[in-house]
Amino acid sequence: MRLARLTIGILLVGLALFVIIGEHLAGASADAVINARLTTARAPIAGLLTFDTPVLGARVRAGQTLGFIDDDLANNSRISDLVDERARAEAERARLEGALDAVREAIAKLEERAGLYRSQRLEQMKAEFTASRAAEEAWQAQIHLYQNMLNRATRLTTTGAERMSELEQAESRLRVAERELERAQAQTAAVEVSLRAAERGVFLGDGYNDAPYSEQRISELRWQESELTTALTAQTTILTAQRERLNAERLRFARTSHANLTTNVNGILWTMMTTGGERVEQGQDLFQLVDCDSTMVTLSVTESTYNTLKHGQRAQFRPTGETHVFDGTIIRLAGPGAQGVYRNLAVAASPRHLERFDVTLFVPALLNDEELRCAIGRTGRAFFEARPLDWLRQFWR
Repeated sequence: MRLARLTIGILLVGLALFVIIGEHLAGASADAVINARLTTARAPIAGLLTFDTPVLGARVRAGQTLGFIDDDLANNSRISDLVDERARAEAERARLEGALDAVREAIAKLEERAGLYRSQRLEQMKAEFTASRAAEEAWQAQIHLYQNMLNRATRLTTTGAERMSELEQAESRLRVAERELERAQAQTAAVEVSLRAAERGVFLGDGYNDAPYSEQRISELRWQESELTTALTAQTTILTAQRERLNAERLRFARTSHANLTTNVNGILWTMMTTGGERVEQGQDLFQLVDCDSTMVTLSVTESTYNTLKHGQRAQFRPTGETHVFDGTIIRLAGPGAQGVYRNLAVAASPRHLERFDVTLFVPALLNDEELRCAIGRTGRAFFEARPLDWLRQFWR
């Protein structure tokens, strides 16, 4: 019985030593810190800085506006020049539109006048043609009368009943009537030619061209109308181009005279390099944000442990004061003196850390933990080998 107790005691002591030694000798980090990348916001333009009362450590979301910059010294003389050019272009367009309206109004009045002249002139020429035909018919009747008188005088002269003078007088009257008939026929033909030409829009006459003054003037105004229409189209194109240039210049001026300061990550306002009311220069650092979507764990290990690690190797991270253990993966082995890799990280390496060998872990589960996903600076320990009590820790996961 005493031997059994001694044996059980020795086994329990051995098991305890195995657990204690296994737990302490397993590859582990001396320190581990939840870390994340930093992003620096720089002034896009020079000007007066205004912040919307930002608080250090405040949580921010991507696209959130933290302030703005106004450049009261921005040069807008180019906008003034373009506004003057546009005003002159609009005045020129208004002048061309007015001139074109005046020409079209004059054309309308002249067309009315030309139409009235054409209708009245046709009526006149028709009346002249009718009169000429009537005169021609009247002279034909006279000729017929004088022919009868001449025939009668000839018969009477032959019989001696009529004197020779009366015969000569009848012949003279007949010749005069024939000449007048020829003149009337010629006039009727001329009037008919003029009438047919007028019906086709061509007016014939002495001392003027084939069209009345109104129609000649309309032709001149049509040419002016065409010129003014072309000039107005060109001026409208110029005005459109000037408006586009003015809008582009206004947009450029707005971009160079005012700029909103927006965040580009979901994270924490980490550092303020300037204050509201300060005049800043273009490219000057304004503030830094911690990118909580890039949360990682940075740590250091001894040389012996470091030499057993590999990129992509699985590891475990347990935050201080927590029983839950998070699975992770080694994503960087920076080795000793890894100060340079911390330049864009929120938590810099301590002198003691730099004396050891640097390792970085990616722990996906931290991004889903509301308390730890952006708990920058939270410490803990990392483990790279299986430990005797890992089976027990499973119950706290």
